[in-house]
Amino acid sequence: MSRLQKVIQSIDALHAQDPKQVDGKAEELIYAENCSRWQETLYPEASEELVIAVRSQHLCRWEIPRSDFPMDRTGYLKWRTALGKLHADKAVQVMTEQGYNSDSCDRTAAIIRKQGIKRNEEAQALEDCACLVFIETGFLSFAAKHSEEKIISIVQKTWAKMSERAQQAALKLTLPEQALTMLQKALA
Repeated sequence: MSRLQKVIQSIDALHAQDPKQVDGKAEELIYAENCSRWQETLYPEASEELVIAVRSQHLCRWEIPRSDFPMDRTGYLKWRTALGKLHADKAVQVMTEQGYNSDSCDRTAAIIRKQGIKRNEEAQALEDCACLVFIETGFLSFAAKHSEEKIISIVQKTWAKMSERAQQAALKLTLPEQALTMLQKALA
């Protein structure tokens, strides 16, 4: 087994500890697998650092509940920053255990924290994967909880965060009619 495979295996073992289960499988492991599938589809030439970062996108997310922060925009942003640090720290710990050097660890952490998004191609690639997983798997459950106005706003913000490559992939998704209608409204 390669060093990269060992890192992915260790990351997946952490994901498997997620208390939220879907059909007997950890929710965050499912999310990580979906992100990796998009990375392999859109960015098959990815560096090991990007592969690890994509797989670590929500690593141990349940350790920092959203409810620990004020339920406003500022609280949300602080929560997301704390999560980015947590995900990066956990990934770097696993990488270090497998002998990755500090440059590789720092690069992976920067990707996970999405430093330089829109300027850093790898941070953008991670964002693309996350956005595509949201559109493909999380959009309808999100839409069921929010007003049409909020849904359209979120889709527009999500779309703006994506590269053209990811936007083109999103347009090719086979989505349920309700999701497709909302997507079309948001992009009109």
